[in-house]
Amino acid sequence: MKTHKDLDVWNISIRFVTEIYSNTMKFPKSQRYGLSSQLERAACSIPYNIAEGYAREGNREKIRFLYFALGSNTEVETQLIIARNLNLIQDSTYQQLSEQNEYIGRMLTKLIRYFKSKV
Repeated sequence: MKTHKDLDVWNISIRFVTEIYSNTMKFPKSQRYGLSSQLERAACSIPYNIAEGYAREGNREKIRFLYFALGSNTEVETQLIIARNLNLIQDSTYQQLSEQNEYIGRMLTKLIRYFKSKV
């Protein structure tokens, strides 16, 4: 692995952020600085933290930032549930985004386990 850009989880999370933005653009203007903004920031935080962790020296630092990414992943899960409950996204959209987010979470967990085995 040369950089964070070589990681499948980083590439998938970048595509996920794009999906989140294309959906939050449809939210009402009243949500622009509310749930929409929070959801966008939490989704962006996933690849941001993966990238930052990979720029750090040592596996302990990588693990620390991967945990930050995993925390953001969980935050996105919560925000998607709220968006669905408020009818800001349809059930089918919720299902699709939720499955993508769960997949990213599983990938992060596996990557954390991998780096823990190297410490």
